[in-house]
Amino acid sequence: MSFPKNRLFLLAIALFAAACTRTGKQTGNSTDSLHHLVQHYYDEKMLLFPLDATMNGEHQYDGLLQIDISEHFRERLDSFYSRYQESLQGVDTASLAPNDLISYSMLLREVSIGKEGLQFPDHLMPIQQFWGLTLTLPQLGSGTSAQPFKNKEDYEKFMHRMKTFAEWTDTAIVNMRKGMATGYVLPRALAVKVIPQLADLSKKDTGNIFYAPLKTLPAELDSNARVQLKDAYTATIEQYVLPSYTKLHKFFLEEYLPKARNSSGYDSLPHGKEWYAYLIRSWTTTHLTPDEIFAIGEKEVARIREEMETVKASTGFKGDLPAFFKFLRTDKQFKIFSTPGQVLDSFRAIKDKIMPAVKQLYGHLPKTGFEVRQTEAFRAASASAEYLQGSADGTRPGVFYVPILNPKEFGYTGMECLFLHEAIPGHHFQISIQQENDSLPKFRRFCWIGAYGEGYALYCESLGKELGLYTNPYMYFGRLGDEIHRAIRLVVDVAMHNKGWTREQAIKYMMDNEPVSEQEATAEIERYMAIPGQALSYKLGEMKIRELRNKYSQQLGSKFNIKDFHDELLGDGCVPLDVLEEKMARRFK
Repeated sequence: MSFPKNRLFLLAIALFAAACTRTGKQTGNSTDSLHHLVQHYYDEKMLLFPLDATMNGEHQYDGLLQIDISEHFRERLDSFYSRYQESLQGVDTASLAPNDLISYSMLLREVSIGKEGLQFPDHLMPIQQFWGLTLTLPQLGSGTSAQPFKNKEDYEKFMHRMKTFAEWTDTAIVNMRKGMATGYVLPRALAVKVIPQLADLSKKDTGNIFYAPLKTLPAELDSNARVQLKDAYTATIEQYVLPSYTKLHKFFLEEYLPKARNSSGYDSLPHGKEWYAYLIRSWTTTHLTPDEIFAIGEKEVARIREEMETVKASTGFKGDLPAFFKFLRTDKQFKIFSTPGQVLDSFRAIKDKIMPAVKQLYGHLPKTGFEVRQTEAFRAASASAEYLQGSADGTRPGVFYVPILNPKEFGYTGMECLFLHEAIPGHHFQISIQQENDSLPKFRRFCWIGAYGEGYALYCESLGKELGLYTNPYMYFGRLGDEIHRAIRLVVDVAMHNKGWTREQAIKYMMDNEPVSEQEATAEIERYMAIPGQALSYKLGEMKIRELRNKYSQQLGSKFNIKDFHDELLGDGCVPLDVLEEKMARRFK
């Protein structure tokens, strides 16, 4: 099979750009102009980010893997954002309908924040333990994710991606050497966690996840064709993928780790405080300062601790709150599982229990299927529970991934609120309803805004009692533990990246204020070190959604309908918090 070469890729970009320019000139400030503009934007963005296209169910680029950490790519991306900023200036917003006005404001924000972000050299730190291509590629290559493996062509497409990964690897090493020379390096604690991930993915054995699609070769191929495909696919893994991970592993171990920094936060990087302020705006869609967020966090931690004290007292426990935390972490009555399957079945049972009540709170339910799976072994040690969206056409279900390192140590008290957040009615409902809504332009159907998406999922945790959950104080305390966890994030994320706190100080603060083990606290704190600002979006978004529900339930009284509220909340997909406030006001004024 043939694949687009770089010159063809550049030609396609040029054609998209020309089309967008023509659209703007021909139709001026009409609604049609905006509709064409947002469609061209999405199409061009998918070509620039073909992995996103695959995740969105757009499979025309499944063989492409852009070197998105190269200087050339960043220059092209800067030009891309600039062109759309310029095109949007010609749109007359006064003539737009409300939904088109949302599209306009969201696209303008996306290209503006994207262009601004290019001034910060994240490409010099392209690998960390929590997310990134070194972890996404094996997920796609597992044969159970968004990358299709239905026919010979699908296998050949992923073979091309694996070959391009070798080029990405070389670029990453060059970039990291530049970072080492200019002060842009990972904290040592994170670099240490990357090394075993790279080692596992470099192993030449059938347990390596890259070999998994060989177990399900296309049935329509005859025996000779199957052998040829298996040999070619195996050779691609062993000539391109395994050597790339081996090279990265050797580099991290011998060169990078000795140069890794001892500090924890971005404030120790060149222009780190400015970078962090940008990340706050990007993730939260607010203009809150680090100090304001820190103060909100401290206030919320204090409030939730008071409620924790009340719940603790209701159980008859005689010790203080830290002793109660230890009791919840270690007492055998909370460790009820022997196998990973039992853990997964318990999550499935939560779904069966809540669905009748869910239908009383939501008028519109998603059509996309849903599954619960155990997180793959190669990334479980550094992973949190997470949701991976299904495909908009319904062919791939949404998946709730659960990392289970030791089922005998898996505590049950937090399972209900975790399911509400990651699965139903949290991320699975919000993302699926958004993707299924074909009245939205594609760039909105497949967009993600953390303050909205994570804020909504955290809000869903508060629905437990309405859904028949949290029926004993320990389960409800688990919900409070998750809520204070998100409030703690406001404190420790800002403290590490803007106030000079160390990793160890942040771990201690977390363990002092919620029932987590040192291992769990360490994984969480290191996550915030790797992706600054992301963890702020949960609590700030949840507080805005709860504020809006309280406002309209009080204003409307008996006329307030919770189904209408939730359907309006989810109806337009991810939006910035100020846009959410405006659209809810139009609906419930």
